[in-house]
Amino acid sequence: MKTFPAILLTAAIAIPATWWLTRHEPATATATATPVAAASERKVLYYQSTMHPWIKSDKPGRCTICGMELTPVYEGQQGTEARPDMVMLDPTNVRVLRVETAVAKKQPLERTLTVAGTIDDDATRHRIVSAYVDGRIEKLHVNHVGAEITAGQPMISFYSQMLLVAEGEYRLLEPQRRESASIRLRQMGLSPEQIPALLSKPASVLTSDLHAPMSGSVVAQKVYEGQYVKQGDPLFEIADFSTMWFMFDAYESDLPWLKQGQTVDVHAKSLPGQSITGKIAFIDPNFDEITRATKIRVELANPLVEGKRQLSHRVSADGEVRVAVPDVLAIPRSAVLRTGPRAIVYVDQGGGAYQQRVIQIGRSGDHLIEVLGGLKPGDKVVTQGNLLLDGQAEINRGIEPETTPAGQALTHEEATAVKDFLALSDALAAALGKDDLVSFNKEAATAMDTTARFIAAMKARPEPSSALVDLEQNQHFHNITTLKDARLRFHAFITAAEVILQPLRHTAGSPSFHVWECPMVHEAIPGSAAKGRWIQTGDRPGNNPFFGSTMPDCGEEIQP
Repeated sequence: MKTFPAILLTAAIAIPATWWLTRHEPATATATATPVAAASERKVLYYQSTMHPWIKSDKPGRCTICGMELTPVYEGQQGTEARPDMVMLDPTNVRVLRVETAVAKKQPLERTLTVAGTIDDDATRHRIVSAYVDGRIEKLHVNHVGAEITAGQPMISFYSQMLLVAEGEYRLLEPQRRESASIRLRQMGLSPEQIPALLSKPASVLTSDLHAPMSGSVVAQKVYEGQYVKQGDPLFEIADFSTMWFMFDAYESDLPWLKQGQTVDVHAKSLPGQSITGKIAFIDPNFDEITRATKIRVELANPLVEGKRQLSHRVSADGEVRVAVPDVLAIPRSAVLRTGPRAIVYVDQGGGAYQQRVIQIGRSGDHLIEVLGGLKPGDKVVTQGNLLLDGQAEINRGIEPETTPAGQALTHEEATAVKDFLALSDALAAALGKDDLVSFNKEAATAMDTTARFIAAMKARPEPSSALVDLEQNQHFHNITTLKDARLRFHAFITAAEVILQPLRHTAGSPSFHVWECPMVHEAIPGSAAKGRWIQTGDRPGNNPFFGSTMPDCGEEIQP
């Protein structure tokens, strides 16, 4: 019982003491700790993602790309610097610049090759009919070029003393001895069907008929009635037009797309509005040393329609080869910027950041370009606004835009090839600037030869530009009937040409030229980049070839 009063006494002392401590000791501790906390507290400048340093915020949060907590950067500290190849844009600028992107992915690479050639006959069904023996042409049963004949049809009645003697000997021989005489008569031009009929041939008939060895059309007549001929002299040429060959030139850059069995749509001016489909039957492995082209053969069926062949011999024609490569990593062509020998793209990193990246490119399709290195599937590349991003990247680096250093001086042959190519580029641009399609087509007639010499000269120089591939693929100006089509093809041609020519402005021995730029080419050439350039020579004022008379003065000269 003595314990209970002791407990009460202890509680009476403890409770007031505890109350006093809670009222006074914390205040003392707080007062003591405040100077230390104040001394250690620093001002937060911003919050930044350590993985993606271009992601910053003035409030705590998470990275919008990887989801990690943003790290505070205090006053007096330096945050993680963004990479020098990165361009930052806020959401407003992205909208103003109309930045658009596309995803790099594996997809079919399609290309339409437009080619020009001629319709020729099947060389395996072309034959020259010659005289088997000396004699005289008594009568022509076929007397004009273009005549359709059938095998075994009489072509000429022929008098030959040698043939008459051989026929007479055949008739006098006994049946069992006529075999050797029959062989001799066949060597003199008689058909196997004619020889047995000699037994009933009247002795008064002094001529023999020469029969057609094959069916076809007469493409050449070498003799006339009353003409004497000697053994081996040509009499006629016959060609079988039931199958025709469409022959066209293919350049080195075209060969990766072409293979036997591919379908080709052929359009001939003699058949307006019609198309004939054939297949590639042969690709000549031998290239011409000057044009750097080889021959491609397409076989076409050529039926008789209302008594005449659908395709005529040796007419000009155009062809379209639509080819597709199985899935390859590809991006839109508008995403690629060429700076000298380099091909660069801008990759969307998220959060308004765009990284400049050098890539390796392969084949160019109609709208896509193959990527051999530098990108992976899923990367988002800028297809619209990349020129402006490239300009901002140069400003960010605080240096002059990169230029290709001057290479070795041009040789006389190289300078001549460049001069001729500049004249061609200037003439094409001038014609389009005046909306003159006739002059454009006249100048374009020499484009392939002039461009082939220029390409050959540039390929021989150190570190040839990768844009030479695009120029080879876009040097053809065939079957252009509208200014719209002319400007579309010229744009592809001059875009590649300008990339190749630009470094020559700093090269000794190079002819002088002017580079002009239009800031709104995409309005004239749908699907193109916003800006486009063209080449002029001489001192004439800039004349926009993409808009012509609509906006002739739209553009400014780009200084070297």
